[in-house]
Amino acid sequence: MPGTYPFNDNAVGNRLFLQRIVAAFFVITLLSAALIVRLIYLQVVGHEHYASLAKENSVKIMPLVPTRGIIYDRNGKVLADNTPSYSLDLIPEQISDMDDTLQRLQKLLDIPPDKIDLFEKQRKRQKRFTSSSLLLNMSDDELAKFAVVRPYFPGVDIRTHLVRHYPYGDLAAHVIGYVGRINEAEMKDLPLAEYRGSTHIGKLGIESSYEQILHGKTGYAEIETNVQARSLNTLSENNPEPGANLHLTLDIDLQKTAFDALEGYNGAVVAIDIKTGGVLVFASRPGFDPNPFVVGISNDAYKALSQSDDQPLYNRALRGLYPPGSTIKPFIALAGLEYEAISAPQKLFCPGSYQIPGTTHKYRDWRKGGHGSVNMNQAITQSCDVYFYRLAGLLGIDRMHAFLQQFGFGEKTGIDLSGEKSGLVPSRQWKQEHKNRDWALGETLITGIGQGFLQVTPLQLARATATLANRGNTVMPFLVDKIVSPNGTQAPPRPARQTIPLHSANIDSVIEGMVNVVHSDRGTAKSIGWGIPYQIAGKTGTAQVFNIKQNAKYNENAIDFKLRDHALFIAFAPVDDPQIAVAVVAENGGHGGSIAAPMAAKVIKQYLHHLKAAHEN
Repeated sequence: MPGTYPFNDNAVGNRLFLQRIVAAFFVITLLSAALIVRLIYLQVVGHEHYASLAKENSVKIMPLVPTRGIIYDRNGKVLADNTPSYSLDLIPEQISDMDDTLQRLQKLLDIPPDKIDLFEKQRKRQKRFTSSSLLLNMSDDELAKFAVVRPYFPGVDIRTHLVRHYPYGDLAAHVIGYVGRINEAEMKDLPLAEYRGSTHIGKLGIESSYEQILHGKTGYAEIETNVQARSLNTLSENNPEPGANLHLTLDIDLQKTAFDALEGYNGAVVAIDIKTGGVLVFASRPGFDPNPFVVGISNDAYKALSQSDDQPLYNRALRGLYPPGSTIKPFIALAGLEYEAISAPQKLFCPGSYQIPGTTHKYRDWRKGGHGSVNMNQAITQSCDVYFYRLAGLLGIDRMHAFLQQFGFGEKTGIDLSGEKSGLVPSRQWKQEHKNRDWALGETLITGIGQGFLQVTPLQLARATATLANRGNTVMPFLVDKIVSPNGTQAPPRPARQTIPLHSANIDSVIEGMVNVVHSDRGTAKSIGWGIPYQIAGKTGTAQVFNIKQNAKYNENAIDFKLRDHALFIAFAPVDDPQIAVAVVAENGGHGGSIAAPMAAKVIKQYLHHLKAAHEN
């Protein structure tokens, strides 16, 4: 009925409508106030923060990778540089069917599967609009093949990069090393800011030991981008600082002479400048070509290197451990004089073998009939084993151990390369700890001729020889002579030299015997002493690879080549003003005098000839 419903009442309706208007007004006012507060916060309080975020959304910081430093030899010849190289790059965003594209490229350019796998791993770690390299260091044939069909491969192009190059290949691979792609484990240990954008790092040799210096400092560019993060414009640049150039003490021509001299034998040649300690030659044979490691060596090629019986990846000059054989005798002789266990004129009788009183075991001399009565000079000259058996017995292992350590045997030389081995000078304590047995007198005797547990590296032999030539002033070997950067030239820090307290007359006696090794009719290396206007002091050595039974006879021609004795030789020259010290190890060479000594002579003669020519000019 009319009038029974409140909605028909005008007063009630107006009141309800007014209430709704007031509520709406308060809601609108409240929301407006919140909006005003928020605007004030955004425009005033949070302006700096949000402006920064907005800039980050529109500006990206892109790393600028520095150019790697160049490595030179002592005469300015380039040992490692950066050369332009062509790569095949793919941009995934521009390729509609990646699998089909990769299959066609693989068929066209004969790309091995391992490179396809490497590309896929790299692609997954990058954004779709960035390019990834499928092939590096493309050959002319590959470039020509792709150039013909380029229009049929959208998103695929050829780009130019700087790639590390080693012009001397295997000649200096062990000392220079190489660079390779950074793996995930290495990236975790590298400073992220400095290596952002870098793809390669030093893996071996100088490249590894001086990585931070060679790498340089990464620069940065501010790049304006769109919402898809694509580059639009470069706003500013902080240029990278190129890596410093390294000038080595190494003489690559002398290195080649040593490397070629080793042909036919695995082994090492190390030569040191006696005056400075700079390493002139650091040859290890067989070597390997480091260049394939830069662009990515194939699995088959790496397997062939790593599983070869000749171990071409092994740095024999730095890590090879060998019994020194008779090359240790000059140091044992000097120990005998310094400890007054014997005098230089004193003679000892050599009947061809030696027996410890009360035993039946014979310690044989290399000459079956013996050398008769010999003094120290004659014993060094003819390399009489019996003389040094008896001298070792007079000295004892404790004094031999202490004396040899002074010349750096049994410890790392500290050369500026990683991975050096320390060798071994045995002692009573060492045998007890490692063999759980007491030291035996017979072990003292064979230590005196460089056999038994005694082990040295070619680098240690060269250093000890240089120290002897330097009359007890220790020689600290190093490879990097100077570092040249945009900020100037500097020399790496050198450890302080030490002096071994030795009597001059004793040194003269030992060196006289070493001179006779080369320049006397009965010297074991007399073949290298003819026709030179200076004197060489040297010592031959022959180190057994396996033990010969007591009554057995060593027949070189009847045993496997790998079981033949190692040939060793140490030398320095000229005797009156020593300039160069050399150590040679020719594995399974048999005789130090006929095999190793001529190798050392080639290095010495070439170096002194060039040194003389330089002085005359």
